[in-house]
Amino acid sequence: MELEVKRFDSPDETRTFEKGKFEVVTIGGQTFGRASYEPGWKWSQHVGPEVGAESCHVEHVGLVLSGRVAIAMDDGTEVEVGAGDMFYVPPGHDSWVVGDEPYVSLHLLGADHYARR
Repeated sequence: MELEVKRFDSPDETRTFEKGKFEVVTIGGQTFGRASYEPGWKWSQHVGPEVGAESCHVEHVGLVLSGRVAIAMDDGTEVEVGAGDMFYVPPGHDSWVVGDEPYVSLHLLGADHYARR
C-alpha cells in the first residue's frame, strides 16, 4: 500500500436522494461515508423507496458531527443522537432528522452498502 490522503470535499462517490446525500471515500482498503441530511429527512421516505426496503438493513458505526437524528429499531426501541455521539446501529431500523438543524455524521462501518440502488 502507498500513502494516501483524501477528503470528503472530493468524494469517490456521492449518493443523492431527496433532502440528503451520502458521500463515500475509500482509503487504505476501507470505505467511509459522510451523511448530510436536511431537516424533514426520513430514511423510510427519502431512501427506502429508492432501495426497495421499508427499513434500513445496513449495520452502522459512526460519529455525529452536527444536528440530531432519531433512530427507531424495527422492534420499537428508539434513541436520539447528537453532535459528539458515537453510535452503533444494527440492521432493521428507520431514522429521521430531529429539529431544524441539518444533520451530518461520519460512517465508519456500513458505508459501502448504504443507500445503494
